[in-house]
Amino acid sequence: MQELNSKIEFKINPSVYKKDPLSSDLGVNIVEQGIDQIVELGFENFTFKKLAQKINSTEASIYRYFESKQHLLSYLTQWYWNWLEYRIIIGTLNIPDPKIRLENAIKCLTEEIKEDQNFSRINEVKLHQIVITESSKVYMCKSVDENNASGFYQVYKSLVQRVAEIILEIRPEFKYPHMLVSTIIEGAHHQRFFADHLPRLTDQIENEDAVTSFYIQLANRQLKIEK
Repeated sequence: MQELNSKIEFKINPSVYKKDPLSSDLGVNIVEQGIDQIVELGFENFTFKKLAQKINSTEASIYRYFESKQHLLSYLTQWYWNWLEYRIIIGTLNIPDPKIRLENAIKCLTEEIKEDQNFSRINEVKLHQIVITESSKVYMCKSVDENNASGFYQVYKSLVQRVAEIILEIRPEFKYPHMLVSTIIEGAHHQRFFADHLPRLTDQIENEDAVTSFYIQLANRQLKIEK
């Protein structure tokens, strides 16, 4: 994850871990193999006991890094939101027209994910699968208010705020910028899931990324942007 160590580092809220997993080879292995196992088993069936067996370690060693599998999931989603915001920053850099910046941001939020060679030890494609199927468990839980007070969701809020600010450049009077951005993010996740598992609940169009096209059109209509 730290090739991850090399040039780009993301700030993860320390409340989600006991010991920074990037500080040791074991911690990095916990994160890497944790991603693989959550994808393979699903979050409900994933346990630290199974992860310990996979990495030839002990449950106790994993608990030295993460209090629970919920905290590990929170760590992974925070890393993903950081990475997505980084992609938006790169994708909107030095573009004066906010309409083009917004379209690029929506593409970052909704397009199919490819592996990013800047982070060779994290498989972004697998992490995206986890975010689609499991990330709502990070905030749809009994401890949401406590976690919120501890800053668990600050990275996600920052991502939404960044795109909301572009919206307000285009249409300062628009009353629902944060609602529009979070709807695009969560809705795109649902549509990707439907496309893979419940295709009659979505639309798939040959030679078109229908999810991205739909949300660009949705934003343009809401903001009265003429193409």
